[in-house]
Amino acid sequence: GFLQSCAVEVDVKDASNATCLYAEWMMRFLITYETNSSDYKTATLNLSSTVTHDGSVCGNDTQAALLAVQFGEGHSWSVNFTKTNETYRGDFVTFTYNTNDTAVFPDAKRKGPVTIVVKETMHPVQLNHVFVCHNIAFFEAENVTQIFWNVTLQAFVQNGTVSKKESRCPADRPTSAPTVPPTIANVTTASTTTLSPAPTTAPKPVENPDTGNYSLKSGNKTCLLATVGLQLNVSQDKPLLINVNPKTTSADGTCGNTTATLKLNDGNSTLIGF
Repeated sequence: GFLQSCAVEVDVKDASNATCLYAEWMMRFLITYETNSSDYKTATLNLSSTVTHDGSVCGNDTQAALLAVQFGEGHSWSVNFTKTNETYRGDFVTFTYNTNDTAVFPDAKRKGPVTIVVKETMHPVQLNHVFVCHNIAFFEAENVTQIFWNVTLQAFVQNGTVSKKESRCPADRPTSAPTVPPTIANVTTASTTTLSPAPTTAPKPVENPDTGNYSLKSGNKTCLLATVGLQLNVSQDKPLLINVNPKTTSADGTCGNTTATLKLNDGNSTLIGF
């Protein structure tokens, strides 16, 4: 089954107790870390049910706004917003995870907080508009994948009232259903974001999936090759089988010295990560 994550809602007030920064979203982190036996594991870090937002800042014409949350055993996440005369945008995201959290990192070799910074994370949004993105977005930096979905936020709220005007992310246009986030089993993640209605008659047998050839490059050199046919078996009241079509599937990802990430996107709301 798919792991669930807690939704976060943060309403930052100014000195007059008026809303100046509002956000509601869901997020998850996939973190690859070295163990005491010198091998590597990938941990899933979800938000806890208790989240604080100490250090959040309203922002103004000369000062950046800051949305900051703290959760779990010493983990924190923040995004910095700046604005122009007409727009606002997130400039960078800072994420700190604490490997002293033995529930998430039971055998981590390195102990203590680790901080990751991702720059230029968000396209400009018109002032007095709410940014909305139900579909999955993710940032990768070093050994961390940050995954976000069901995002609603507005920085530099005017007159203490969150706007009803929406600015949708490209993945949501024109309309799309909220997505189901990737989960992790060992070092493999998979998610299916839209499901066909259950048939009223017995479904036809699904053919074997076509084999696709996927590759990644690091500079001018190929660093990852995969030749594979993929079929997803989604467990629900009536099981659903989905073949991944290599003709419409794009490959993306990164190669590192000790880890590699391959992401396959079929352009139809199915995302698979290895």
